[in-house]
Amino acid sequence: MKTTVSTNAPPEVGAALQRLRLARGLTLEDLSRIAGVSKSMLSQIEREKANPTIAITWRLANALGVQIGELLATAERETETIRVVDAHETPTLPGLHAGYVLRILGPLELASKYEWYELTLSPGGELASQGHDPGAQEHLTLLHGSVEVEVGNDKKKVKLGSTARYPGDQQHIIRNAGKTEAKALLVVIHR
Repeated sequence: MKTTVSTNAPPEVGAALQRLRLARGLTLEDLSRIAGVSKSMLSQIEREKANPTIAITWRLANALGVQIGELLATAERETETIRVVDAHETPTLPGLHAGYVLRILGPLELASKYEWYELTLSPGGELASQGHDPGAQEHLTLLHGSVEVEVGNDKKKVKLGSTARYPGDQQHIIRNAGKTEAKALLVVIHR
């Protein structure tokens, strides 16, 4: 594997950080505790929304047991025709206090345009979101259970196999209205 460092732009640390973290079976919370870096900062770095300082990069490299250069280098890899992402590599956003779990199915490099998730809701659980960027749309397909979607004063039940399409740029809630676990695919399209 050939490794180069670009001098035109700051290195994109996020992909390397996520790859190394997942290879070690660490959650964002685990790495946050070990490295002493907030979970929100780690999330921003992995999504390429923030570049870490040298001090933070040093702490992350130490926590992961790698040289700092491994986080800063851009690796040129052979292109895979088919890349299978194993279940343990799929990032998860647990909202256990609210009764939901979001598995991030879409690749991070598309997150600014498209996001797709597997949403699991416990009975009575809900995913409440502030409005996303202007023009954002959400599409929710119910795979199992019973859910309702609320946007402003409008509330609709979604039937098994049906898809609810609604503005994602307004405050919205996806709620499990049933007595069993609900599972859905959620796609967010940013404009």
